[in-house]
Amino acid sequence: MTQAMPLPTLRPAIGDRDRALLAGGVLAGPIFVGSALLQALTRDGFDFRRHPVSVLSTGDLGWIQIATFLVTGALCLAAAGALRRSADTESVWVPRLLGLYGLGLMGAAIFSADPADGFPVGTPGGAGQISWHGGLHFLVAAVAFVSLIVAALLVGRRAARKGARARAACSLATGAFFAVAWVALMVRPGPPVMVAFGLAVTAGWLWVSVTFARAASGRVD
Repeated sequence: MTQAMPLPTLRPAIGDRDRALLAGGVLAGPIFVGSALLQALTRDGFDFRRHPVSVLSTGDLGWIQIATFLVTGALCLAAAGALRRSADTESVWVPRLLGLYGLGLMGAAIFSADPADGFPVGTPGGAGQISWHGGLHFLVAAVAFVSLIVAALLVGRRAARKGARARAACSLATGAFFAVAWVALMVRPGPPVMVAFGLAVTAGWLWVSVTFARAASGRVD
């Protein structure tokens, strides 16, 4: 009795609509980082050594960072949907996690952070009190961070199995760097740690943009 050979799983071709959504995901990182840098350089009292980007959501111009969270989160969520439709069966968790990352960013827009440590100008020094929406901001941010870290580590592990050493190293390093910087920020915040966390966020966005760019070009992790 002959045994039927299993047919290989074919990855669906990427349509123009999904390619456009993936391109939006690629742009989400530059939009977020560019907006944060521009605001940091122009808003009085903000200091990357003392303040996380989230506090830019406060004050009269806080709507700019709120819009940045909302737009980049929506771009990531839409791109994650396109990635899911173009991924093979082994890749289902990466689109889901990047979708959660996008939802977390949108949640950070809805539940804004509290003023803290002298920002906006006139705010007392120190951490300050946490409001209900500030607490929810931390919660949705944690969802976003964990989702991004796990997605990067999953891609790194899979790339290592496939022999894609450069992709594996970059993904594993990004996930590990983000995780260590985030834990350090919670355990022992300070200027060096705050700067390191800002760099980790930038590295995370770079990884997200590269992931969506690879998918748009037909390469799915």
